[in-house]
Amino acid sequence: MIRQLSVFVENKPGSLMDVTSRLTEAHINIRAVASFDTPEFGILRLVVDKPAEAKGCLTEKGFVVRLHDVIGVELEDKKGNLNQMLAILAEGRINVNYIYSFVIREGKAPVLVFSTDDYEGAAQILKDAGVKIVEESDL
Repeated sequence: MIRQLSVFVENKPGSLMDVTSRLTEAHINIRAVASFDTPEFGILRLVVDKPAEAKGCLTEKGFVVRLHDVIGVELEDKKGNLNQMLAILAEGRINVNYIYSFVIREGKAPVLVFSTDDYEGAAQILKDAGVKIVEESDL
C-alpha cells in the first residue's frame, strides 16, 4: 500500500502553492499530485516521500489533512493496459473511488494510484492477474 495525503484547501488563488511551499520548506518530495475541486474548497491528493512528516508539517500550519491508504500499480505505457486493469477489478466486483497516475520514476514504468473500499481484495485480484503492486518503498 501507499499512503496518500488528502489536504483540504480553499478554492482561491495561491492555496495550492501554500501547501507545496510548506512541503518544500520541510524538504518533502512530492511524487504525485491530483487536485479535485468543489465551488468552495478543493482536495489536494499527494503521494510524498515522507507522508507522516508531511501530515504533521501541514497540520501545524492549520491545514486539514487526512492520511489514507491507496493502491499503486505499475502499468506499462501500452495501449489498453488501463482498460485491462479496470476490467480485472470490475470482474472482481471492486469499486474504484478515484484514480490518477504519475510517470516521473527515473526510467521505471508509470504508476496508477487508486482508492477503493476493499484494498486487500483489490490487491489480491490484481496480483493473481499478474499486475505489479507498487509499495511505498518502490517509489
